[in-house]
Amino acid sequence: MSTGAPALARATSVRPPREAYGRILLLAGLVVPASLIAILALLIKGSALSIGTFGPGFVVAREWDPVHLHFGALTFIYGTFVSSIIGLLLALPIGIAVAVFLAEPGLGWLKGPIGIGVEMLAAIPSVVYGLWALFVMAPWVYLHISSPASERLGRFPVFAPDAQQASMLAGALVLTIMILPSLAAVSRDVIRAVPREMREASYALGTTWWETTWRIVLPAARAGIFGAVILAFGRAVGETIAVTMVIGNRPSITASVVQPAYTMASVIANEFTEATVPLHISSLIEIGLLLILITLALNLGALLLIRSVKRL
Repeated sequence: MSTGAPALARATSVRPPREAYGRILLLAGLVVPASLIAILALLIKGSALSIGTFGPGFVVAREWDPVHLHFGALTFIYGTFVSSIIGLLLALPIGIAVAVFLAEPGLGWLKGPIGIGVEMLAAIPSVVYGLWALFVMAPWVYLHISSPASERLGRFPVFAPDAQQASMLAGALVLTIMILPSLAAVSRDVIRAVPREMREASYALGTTWWETTWRIVLPAARAGIFGAVILAFGRAVGETIAVTMVIGNRPSITASVVQPAYTMASVIANEFTEATVPLHISSLIEIGLLLILITLALNLGALLLIRSVKRL
C-alpha cells in the first residue's frame, strides 16, 4: 500500500488537466467549419472574374458558349435538380421498403445476405456504376422504356420524341441505384431505434403488422427518415462520373426525360481540364461554388426540418 500511493500520485500529476481535453476537442471541432470556410473562400476567389462579369444573371442565364465567352448556369442547375429528384422519387419507396424488411424481426437467414448486399452497393466505385449503366442499363432502358414511351406517348412533353439512349432518364436511374444503399441503410437503423414497447402496445390493441408499421413505426421514425432522404438527395446532387457517362451532356432545358441533359458536376468534370480562357475557368469555378452552396442549403434545410418534425 505504501508503494501504491506514490505511484498513483505520480500518475495523477502527469495526467493532462480537464481544460486541456476541452481545448483539444474544441480545436478538433473547429477543423470542420474552418475547412468549409477555406473551401468557400477559395471558390469565391476563383470565381471572382465570372461573378464580376455576369453578376446574378449567371444563375438564370441558359447560354453556355465557350467560343464566344457567354456563360450561364441555369441549364446545369435544371439538369442537376431534375435528375436528382427523379432518382430520389424512384429510390424512396424501394429504400423504405427494404429498410422496413431489414429492421423488422423474422427471416433472419434471408436478411443477412440482403443487408450485406445493400451495404456492398455503397462500396462500388462511381465509375463502375457508370460503366455498367453505359453498356448495360442505358441500352436496355432505351429499347424497352424510352423508345416505346416516346413512340406511344410522344404527344406528352415528358416523353417528347425522339428518344435517345443517353438521356435524363438514364442518368436518373443510375442515381436511383447509387443512392438506394445509403437511403436504405440509414432508414433501417432509424426504424430499428423505435422502441419495441411501441410495437408491442400496438399489437396488444389488435392491430396488424402492416397497421403497426404504417401508423406507429414509420411516424415515430419520420425525423430520421427525413434525414436519410436529404442525405441521399445530397449524394445525388453531387454525383459526377456515373451521371456524366449516361446523361448525354447536352446543355439544354427540355421537359422530356428521354432527351439528353447536363448537370453541374458533369460540366465541371468535362470542361475544367480543357478550359484555357480565364473567364471560362472562372465560370466553371462559380458553378462549383453554386453546387456547394446548394448542398449546404439542403443540409441546413434538412436540419431545420428534422427539428420541426421532432417537435410535432
